[in-house]
Amino acid sequence: MRIKAAHHLCVAAIAAIALFGCATAKSPYDYLENWLIREDAVRPFVTSSDVIYVQGELYLSVTNLPAIYSYTQAEVGRERFRGLARVFAPLVATQEDVEEALDWYFRHHHPDGRPFAFIGEGESGSLLKEYEERNLERLKKLGLIASYYTETTHNHFVSDEMVQEIRKSVARVRYRAVWGREMPEGMEP
Repeated sequence: MRIKAAHHLCVAAIAAIALFGCATAKSPYDYLENWLIREDAVRPFVTSSDVIYVQGELYLSVTNLPAIYSYTQAEVGRERFRGLARVFAPLVATQEDVEEALDWYFRHHHPDGRPFAFIGEGESGSLLKEYEERNLERLKKLGLIASYYTETTHNHFVSDEMVQEIRKSVARVRYRAVWGREMPEGMEP
């Protein structure tokens, strides 16, 4: 009888350890080193939207990371979207990475209906575009307001005009949410 009870105790302990291990499994995106930019320190009410930015040919060369980080900071760094959007720029190399990074973002930093825009450059940007195409209806319901893609990485892709277009899109969404109708012509920022 004691052996049987001890056996059940062991089985229960192993099951508990297995469940605990599953419950505490972390995403790679829990770690800051898997983000070029992750502005979770910026409170959601300080800015009115988010930008998800995926850049270039990431992970093709580890020695490229410092240059990629510099480029990302220059193109979409904290100053570019100051007061308009928090920036989330995950490192991605595969479609699975894109899905996991966006899953992480939606679970941790996306209050219901918060407007967000996708910006993608190069090969990794095409992965973001594929994800958007497969999930467009759901993404629109979650708050996707705009997306911009280019097949090659080049300086100044994220132009002042693009930032202004995102600003206008956010203003239209906010107006619609508050007033229940479209924003009148000429009222956009």
